[in-house]
Amino acid sequence: MQTEGPSTTALHAAAARAAHLIVDGEPVVFRDPFAYALLGEWADDYLRPHREMGDHPVVAGLRAAVVTRGRYAEDRLAGAVRRGVHQYVILGAGLDTYAWRPASGPVEVFEVDHPGTQRWKREATARAGLPAPPHLTYVAADMEAGECPVDRLVAHGFDLARPAFVSWLGVTVYLTREAVARTLAGLGRLAPGSEIVMDHLLPEALRGPRARAYAEALMPLVAKGGEPWLTFLSPREAADLLEEHGFEVAEQVPECDAAGPALRERADALACSGISVITHARRRA
Repeated sequence: MQTEGPSTTALHAAAARAAHLIVDGEPVVFRDPFAYALLGEWADDYLRPHREMGDHPVVAGLRAAVVTRGRYAEDRLAGAVRRGVHQYVILGAGLDTYAWRPASGPVEVFEVDHPGTQRWKREATARAGLPAPPHLTYVAADMEAGECPVDRLVAHGFDLARPAFVSWLGVTVYLTREAVARTLAGLGRLAPGSEIVMDHLLPEALRGPRARAYAEALMPLVAKGGEPWLTFLSPREAADLLEEHGFEVAEQVPECDAAGPALRERADALACSGISVITHARRRA
């Protein structure tokens, strides 16, 4: 993994969110009006594939993956807030912009990520003219190196006695299975009623033709960029890991169904690859 500056995956995810508002039609699956500004001078380079070949199955599949998982997680966050949850933890936050557009109501936002990515993001938000939200706390942690995000959260004011909502998107595939299990063990210390939404890429045996083509195209590119895919989980394996650490699975949704009709019933090129599943789970009492 890169140790200085933003991760390449964080930049590509922000570009996908920005491009969705530019190259895709209605209905909008996920609206992030700040992603383009955060990319700054790199925006045109990172958006060029979407502008020039946005209907390519891999490019469209990347956009679909990013916007559907974002929509799904923030819809579930809104439900948690209505139930009285007011701590939101974003593991591997990258260039997430929820803290600047808290559509779900008042929440304390804790962004957990590698310190190099966080330093760059602070500079990028300043360049974009986005003032630091008072309810946002940056929490530097390296999960692959064994740092427990929950310990780091508590050191930054997170209240373990109160339930929290955790999103963990676009991350598990870049960690070893041991690091995924370690992180879930830490999250098992969260208060009962806490919730997590995590996505995970399917192992090869469970991929359809479109998912196989997507993986064959992207795996060499991300590996060359220093962020190889390491961990693939079946729905059962993901559920077992969560249950082992005190969570009950509420729902498992294929990527293609995560945004409902907003993704399925489209006239444009936006379409998922089907390579991932999103799991929503709650901490047992």
